Order: sequence, then structure tokens, then C-alpha cells
Amino acid sequence: MTDFTMTKDADGTAVITWDVPGKSMNVMSLEGFQQLSDLVDDALADDAVKGIVITSGKSDFAGGMDLNVIAKMKDDAGDSPAKGLFDGVMQMHGVLRKIERAGMDEKTNKGGKPIAAALPGTALGIGFELPLACHRIFAADNPKAKIGLPEIMVGIFPGAGGTTRLARKLGAMAAAPFLLEGKLSDPKKAKSAGLIDEVVADPVAAAKEWVLGASDADLVKPWDTKGYKMPGGDPYHPAGYMTFVGASAMVNGNTWGVYPAAKALLSAVYEGAQVPFDTALKIEARWFTNVLMNPSSTAMIRSLFINKEALEKGANRPDAPDQRVSKIGVLGAGMMGAGIALVSAQAGMEVVLIDQTQDAADRGKSYSEDYMDKGIKRGKATPEKKEEMLSRITATPDLDALKGCDLIIEAVFEDTKVKAEMTRKVETVVPDDCIFASNTSTLPITELAKASQRPEQFIGIHFFSPVEKMSLVEIIKGRKTGDRAVAKALDYVRQIRKTPIVVNDERFFYANRCIIPYINEGVMMAGEGVTRPLIDHAAQLLGFPVGPIQLVDETSLDLGAKIAKATMEAMGDAYPRSVADDVTFWMVDEGRLGRKAKAGFFDYDDKGKRLGYWPGLRDKFSRAQEQPELMEVQHRLIFVQVLEAVRALEAGVLEDIREGDVGAILGWGFMPWSGGPFSWLDIVGAPWAADRCDQLQAAYGDRFACPPLLREMADKNQSFYDRFGPDAKAA
Repeated sequence: MTDFTMTKDADGTAVITWDVPGKSMNVMSLEGFQQLSDLVDDALADDAVKGIVITSGKSDFAGGMDLNVIAKMKDDAGDSPAKGLFDGVMQMHGVLRKIERAGMDEKTNKGGKPIAAALPGTALGIGFELPLACHRIFAADNPKAKIGLPEIMVGIFPGAGGTTRLARKLGAMAAAPFLLEGKLSDPKKAKSAGLIDEVVADPVAAAKEWVLGASDADLVKPWDTKGYKMPGGDPYHPAGYMTFVGASAMVNGNTWGVYPAAKALLSAVYEGAQVPFDTALKIEARWFTNVLMNPSSTAMIRSLFINKEALEKGANRPDAPDQRVSKIGVLGAGMMGAGIALVSAQAGMEVVLIDQTQDAADRGKSYSEDYMDKGIKRGKATPEKKEEMLSRITATPDLDALKGCDLIIEAVFEDTKVKAEMTRKVETVVPDDCIFASNTSTLPITELAKASQRPEQFIGIHFFSPVEKMSLVEIIKGRKTGDRAVAKALDYVRQIRKTPIVVNDERFFYANRCIIPYINEGVMMAGEGVTRPLIDHAAQLLGFPVGPIQLVDETSLDLGAKIAKATMEAMGDAYPRSVADDVTFWMVDEGRLGRKAKAGFFDYDDKGKRLGYWPGLRDKFSRAQEQPELMEVQHRLIFVQVLEAVRALEAGVLEDIREGDVGAILGWGFMPWSGGPFSWLDIVGAPWAADRCDQLQAAYGDRFACPPLLREMADKNQSFYDRFGPDAKAA
């Protein structure tokens, strides 16, 4: 199959069209690169061709590189994977550099043929690095298009010249948001930032016109001219020096030093800025290879790109007819219900938002109104879009309004009796084939389904707060939940453009099963006298967005106390009471409930801003004279989570380790650099992990006992992805 084709027009323009067969979005492959290279050679050698336009046959330009190419380059290199990667990357540089130089004389910079990129829509990753190598970039006036280099978000950095070209084009400071944060822009903002050159109605026509009139001077990139100076200053220029000092501080401040790609990218820019352009490309390739050889990169790409995409496309969807939702009922107009109504209406569904009174229902709808007002202020929405979206939401206390709904999501008070009453009432109103879902975060779905006349149509759909920002949705199958209910939940989550994981029913499901021990371990250490800054910073140095002490203040201590007491009641004598319970119950009795009460493990000002750790805790739980080593604290925080993930797999709560990894990163920010708990265990190795479990169990108790599955895998020196990954399942 051919990814690139070329037509030569009578006016002297050659149009190279990128259109990968069978794909909704173009992605670059090694074969595609070779096809592009051959077509460019053809056009440059043809005297009848005066200029080249590179465009797309799809509504967008390209979504980036096929990341499976990286694995192929490694495999093809055999015993020298680093050399294979470096050589492969340098071949890509060669093709793009050929486009950039376009046949011009090395000494005079004359005689080249103009090459323009015409972008009909989104251009990401290699889909933007290719245009950067062209002489001019034209983009369609398409406000939905996104342009940029998001590689840093999946654990790598732009390695096909994007890092070097953008830094030299804009300067290190101006390029930083696009390289180090993966910032994406619509075409007009991209032009304003200097990423592209023109925004036009017809980019192909404009590009053709430009190449036919371009002069030799229009083709030469600034870095290929004598006397080129980097915008903002070279590293040894006073201004440039301060730029790189600030950039280094920013990278370490934002990443806490745990993301190898960010540091490597900055090194590539800093070192590359001191040498000629072609040498800078080699430096970029070496740092890119360094990152690709890091197991963190492999794990992040697998979890945040390959696995995430597979789950979003329905990798574990049952074989059932299309179950897309047209009318949804949301029971409860509190923060969760209001958020669910918002994302559902945004996706084009008709929404019925129910609460006990009209005022309460209206307050829930006003959440969407406020959200749209903020979007209008930021230029991301219009008054017309606001009215259109709000018109889809009917806020009412009248259950009869739920007639015709094909999905109900219950988000009422976390009480079994209240939920059961709502289930019974609603089922008398909605159609017989309507799927009923509970948004509970802890209550077993099988137990809640007992109130339903149709338990096979009862399922859990657990959102994370705030709904509109959190990308993960946990779908929970009760013991009697049928395939159509699972398919309905998955199709709905896809409609609202979030990432689903499907788990089986057990107390706390998967996410909370792992989050709660993380919080408890932090609180337990605080009760043991470990300083709270050490606990929280140990977590942040692992890549967690917030430490467990700060997290419990954000989620509220009384919620933790309520969960602990409910679990005590359910487990009876089997409940493993600890100093974490003593600390939590005492704090609640003291009225220190967290940020919402402006008093918790932290002190707060009147506006809820954290002022520092509350010193009063040490009046009750004194500071230990000897503090543990940083790594000891980190291992306690990691292992209480990864062991629960393994136990969830053992118990059948998790059926797919991809869901365990993706869910951990998206759900509670588990060390994204690690790829998730199972990827982390594969990085450190099962034998080492089992030995460390034994040490932690001896020191701190049975919560660190090595699960039988991990022990077995350690004895056999197995990895989770070799044993449970999709390739192993397929075999």
C-alpha cells in the first residue's frame, strides 16, 4: 500500500499527498518515510517541477509517528538496539534535511526548489516536524485543528528535528511551552506564536501560489545563513544563559527530576545551540536514543499511548450492537451529578438532571452555565454554543421526565438505602431496556443491584472528580451484569471522550482499592512521627502529583473516617486497625476536616490557600527523633499500591493489566514515568520486588506480604507483560 502519492500539474507544481490507507488519521511509518523520500527525489530531479506542495488527503494532516516503529527499530537491530535506533532516527533526519535544503547549493544557498506544507487540519508530532522542515507552512482556517509537538506527554520528546528546529526558530524561551509542556494551538494561535506562517481558506492553493513565486532567499532557513544567532541568545550570551538557567529550574520544579525525557530535551537544546545545525541534529538523535533506551520511555509509550488508545477503541468491549446513548438521566445534581450532566450535554446527548427540588436541580444545571461562561471568557466557547449546550439539559425534580432515557446514572448520597429507593422508583418510569448505572465510589455494585428488577442491566460507572477534568472512568461489573450493560457503559464513555477501564465487583473496586492504602500509609507515617514534608515530598519525588498528606486534605478527612468505619463494620474482627485510624478519627474530632473546613493537616487562610503544615498534630503524635531514609518512605508508598494492584489481578477484579496501568496513571497519578504498577514491577523485576516485600513485611506488617502471584513470578523470573499482556493472551 502507498502512503504518499504525487501529481505534477501543468503549472510546474508537484503535489505530494499523504493519505495512509485504512486510517482515519495519517501516521508515519518507516515505509512512509521512504516513499516520501523517493517522491521528493523525483520532484527535485524533474526540470519541469518548479516547486513542491506537501499536503494530506484527509481532513487532518497527521497525528504523528506510529510508535510501533520504535519497537521495530530496536528489534531489527538485534544485539545493538541503541545503534539501530540512532541510525533509524538519523535516516529520518536525512529525509527532512533533504526537504529543507531542497537541492540548493551548499555554498551559495541558491538553486533549490521551494517546498511548502499545506495543512488542512490537525498536525501533531512528526505531522508538525515535517512541515517545520519545509520552507513555508500554510494552515487552513480550521479552529478545531491542533498544531504542536505533544511527545513529552507520552515520555519522549520531538526527535525528528522538531526540538532543534523549533528552538532555533523561536528561541529556547519561546519554544519551551511547545516542547516541554506539549502545548497545542489552533492555527491562528500557532501563527501568532510563530509556529506556522499563514492561515488561509485554501492552503493547497495558497501554497501553490507561493512556491511558484518564491525566490532563493525565501528558501534558506535562518540557521543555514552566516552569522545566525539564536533568538533570545545563545547559551553563553548573558540573556541566553539566564534563559537556560530558568529553563533548567522550571524542568526540575515541574518534574521533580523523575521524567527523563524533559531533561534529555533540555540537554539536546542546550548542547545543540552551541554547534552547527547538522551537528545539533546528531546531538538531538543521541539524546532521543538515550530516552528511547530508558525503560521508563517504553513503559510510558505503552501505557499512555498504545494501551490507552486500545482501551478507548474498545479492546475489552463485549460483542454487542451499537449502544450509543441519546437520552441520559442523571440522578442527583450535586458536584458529581452536575459534572456528569455537563460532559454528557457537551457530547450532544439530551440530559435530564434530577434532584429533590427545582432549586437544587437548577443549581446543578448552573454548574454547566458557569463552565461555559468561563470558556467564553477564555475564547474557547461562544454564547451560541453555551445556549445550544444548556438547551440539552432539563433540570427538574419530576421523575416522569426520565421517560425515554436509555441510560440512567445515579449520583445520589453514598447510602445503600437511598440508592435502593431511587433505583426502585426510577425503574417504574424508564423503558424496560434502559441501563441503570451507579456512580458509587465504594459500595459493591452486586449489593446495589439487589434493588433492581433487572440486575443484568445494572452496572457501576465511577467518575473521578472533577468530572470534566478527569479523563478516567471506572466501569464496574456486578455478578449479574450482562454484556449489553457493559457495552452501553463503554460506548457512553467513548461518547464523552474519556478513557474507560472495566473491573469486576469487589469492595473499593480497583482505583480506591489502591488509593486508600496510599493515603493511609502516609497518615500512618505521620502518626508514627515521620515529618509530613518528608512524606509528601517523597511522593512528589516519585512523580505523584501530590503527596498523601496533601491528598487527604483535598479529599477531606471525614470522608476517610466514614470509609474506615464502614469498612470496620463490614469486616468486623478482620479489619486491620492502625495508627492511621487513630490519627484520622482524632483529627475529625478536632474539627480538622481538610481544605473544605480550612483546617486539616495544613493550616489555611480565609480563601482556602495552604499556609503550611498544622503544628498542632505534634501535640498528640510527637515527631520521631530519628527520621527514616527517603527511599524507605518511598518504598512504603509504592508497595502499598502495587501490591493491591497485584491482589486485584489475583482476585479477578482486574482482567487486563493494561487497565491496571492506565487506570493507575489517569485515576490517581501513579508515577506516570513508570507506566503504572505492573510496568513498574516489570522494570524493577519480580525477584527484587518479592525480596523487598519480605523486608517491608518484617519491618511494618502483613500489608506488605508478597502476594502468591508475585512470589510465583519471582521464582520463575517472569514479567507481567510477558505473562498477561495482550500478546501473551493472543498466543
